[in-house]
Amino acid sequence: MTGDYGKEMRMKFHQKALEIVDSLTLEEKIHLMSGTMEKEEVRGAVRGKRKGHYNLFPYPAGGIPEKGVPPMLFVDGPRGVACGTGKSTCFPVSMLRGATFDTELEEEIGEAIAEEVLAYGGNLYGGVCINLPYNPGWGRSQETYGEDSFHLGEMGAALVRGVQKHGVIACMKHFALNSMENSRFWIDIDCSKRAEQEVFLPHFKKCIRQGAGAVMSAYNSYKGEMCGHNSYLLRGILKEDWGFDGFVMSDFIWGVKDTAAAANGGQDIEMPSTQFYGKNLVQAVKEGKVQESVIDEAAVRIVRTLLAFQSIQEKPKRNIIGCPAHVRLALECAREGITLIQNRNRVLPLKREKVRKIAILGRLSQNNNTGDKGSSSVYPAYVVTAAQGITNAAADAEVICYEGRDLNHCRKLAREADAVIFVVGYNHEDEGEFVAVNANDVYTDGIGGDRKTGLGLHAVDVELIENTAPVNQNSVVVLIGGNAIKLDCWSEKVSAILMAYYPGMEGGTALGEIIFGDVNPSGKLPFVIPEREEDLPQVDWDGKKQFYEYFHGYRKLDHDRKRARVPYGFGLSYTTFETDRLKVWSDKENLYACCDVKNTGDIEGAEVLQMYVGFPESAVERPVKTLKGFRRVRLQPGEKRSVTIACPLEELCWFNQETGAFELEHMKYLVFMGTSSSPEDLNIEEINL
Repeated sequence: MTGDYGKEMRMKFHQKALEIVDSLTLEEKIHLMSGTMEKEEVRGAVRGKRKGHYNLFPYPAGGIPEKGVPPMLFVDGPRGVACGTGKSTCFPVSMLRGATFDTELEEEIGEAIAEEVLAYGGNLYGGVCINLPYNPGWGRSQETYGEDSFHLGEMGAALVRGVQKHGVIACMKHFALNSMENSRFWIDIDCSKRAEQEVFLPHFKKCIRQGAGAVMSAYNSYKGEMCGHNSYLLRGILKEDWGFDGFVMSDFIWGVKDTAAAANGGQDIEMPSTQFYGKNLVQAVKEGKVQESVIDEAAVRIVRTLLAFQSIQEKPKRNIIGCPAHVRLALECAREGITLIQNRNRVLPLKREKVRKIAILGRLSQNNNTGDKGSSSVYPAYVVTAAQGITNAAADAEVICYEGRDLNHCRKLAREADAVIFVVGYNHEDEGEFVAVNANDVYTDGIGGDRKTGLGLHAVDVELIENTAPVNQNSVVVLIGGNAIKLDCWSEKVSAILMAYYPGMEGGTALGEIIFGDVNPSGKLPFVIPEREEDLPQVDWDGKKQFYEYFHGYRKLDHDRKRARVPYGFGLSYTTFETDRLKVWSDKENLYACCDVKNTGDIEGAEVLQMYVGFPESAVERPVKTLKGFRRVRLQPGEKRSVTIACPLEELCWFNQETGAFELEHMKYLVFMGTSSSPEDLNIEEINL
């Protein structure tokens, strides 16, 4: 259920929803708006104080079966289904999936996830996380697709399409401007109206246009008002400006803090337990603090959406959870997303006939490192670690794995090996959903959160590489992490660098295949790696207020005339590609760019063509260039193909704060097309619109 079709389907059930809601008592209508888990049961689950884990089973809200209204049954994500233990397919994190730049693959992943949601008994998937990482240190960056709003929207919309094909409601989150983790419960975010409309909200709007049936509000405040109560965001922008006809649910437990403010602000469901709705909301209506018409509107939205999706919902399939087809999809995604950043002297791929002994070093090499341990945690039947995957791919070669505590021993192993592979970076203790020390907060144990100490590797990893890599010219670093990891002086001492992100349950398999050339790497960085952290927007991770500027990521580097260490959209291959013959034209609806791309190497490979647009004659300050289209292309050796990308003209508009509307400037535009955001990788033409 997507786009206009999704809205059309829901509106078919509008009259039925009105009739049902009209037959309900006030208490029954408010019951629809209330999560029905016991509060202490939920708190116990997230703190590990009860048997099982968070979201072990779908979390219910509302439902009146005798009136034909099913409950809403929530299942979390986004790297798979959070329910169950030892069965679910653990896909790579969204950041790696963003690195594929493959919307068709993401739609397939959405379909697989939906099938597993249904098999667990759920009907809503809360895993469409499309918050924009303003700074790559944000702890939950791994749950989203990258730093660029256009790319975020395209990938998120693909996931929405896939999930909703099977009658599962796709819930996008966290609305809005949520990209600080440690301070998420108290931070107040502010930005200009232009930044809000052009940078931080368009990707949400794109998912609404694809028919997303639900939205989760955020913990943080925006312009002084908590997002869960924020009538400007929930009623003004979401429901009125964008015409969203689904329902809004709160982020869990602390997403609502005031009964009347939340209901009047547009919060349709309090999740996952009832603290402020239920009897409190009934009383607020009786006291005149909330009009019953507000309750009626929320109830109609909930009933209409549930009935519409129930009408197309597929029957759960037996044995679909963690099935071979889904596991193969997770592997395919890891193969496409793992990104080759550096390959001096073409050290990779390793040649099996020449590499008879391999040393794998690093504290993360043998870990089941699939991402953070917060609400997005998935429990698969197994995980192929980096060491296992490389060992399996090495065939008959001798493989020695060592954590790396004794540097002298590391040097000895590296000196005796034909190749040395370092597996370094982060895990759930370094970044992810914040696990607070305060027992009265959401979680306990003090792990996860933002990377407040910087974007570089841990000192122990740097010391390992710098002391060991120089003794072996065939040295490869595998980086594990959810966003940019700064390449400091250690990168000059190694031959090759692979960004593996958190690659899922089959990530080790994909990594081994890439290292030995069974798979040609084709991932592209969905973020920029700066020369200096100071080149990116600065954030007070523990602050109470934060202003978000208009520029961030590669657009900020371009604006400030700073060179990236590794540009946005960059990724190497074992083959080579050439692009030329760029042509641009337009009609009344779209701007088009077409160029030829040729595989000039001797093996098959995939390239991602990227279209950027610049605004050199704009009357207002705008990006030097910004992504407005991409297309993944697979080519045989010597094959040449013309690739056309269309960009709707509305994507080129700027938001006029004085008129309160988006406007298209009639002027000269620059159109860039190539293989990364670096000027060296782009062809350029101009066009008047």
